[in-house]
Amino acid sequence: MRGDGKVFTLAQVSEHNTPKDCWLIINDKVYDVTKYLKDHPGGDEVLLSATGKDATDDFEDVGHSDSARDMLEQY
Repeated sequence: MRGDGKVFTLAQVSEHNTPKDCWLIINDKVYDVTKYLKDHPGGDEVLLSATGKDATDDFEDVGHSDSARDMLEQY
């Protein structure tokens, strides 16, 4: 599934910062990872700590696999 080209401000993304509404930014794209929280191999705390902000550095620092990168498109 691909995004629809919508543009969000950081302020808009930062409003989505709860376990029931969890957005984050990776490489200038916004992802709604709410449904992925319970399935994240590192636990939901990892995603929740990056919720509502730019999580690019966090994502890259962990060294995610190509498979993990491909999964982003779902969100």
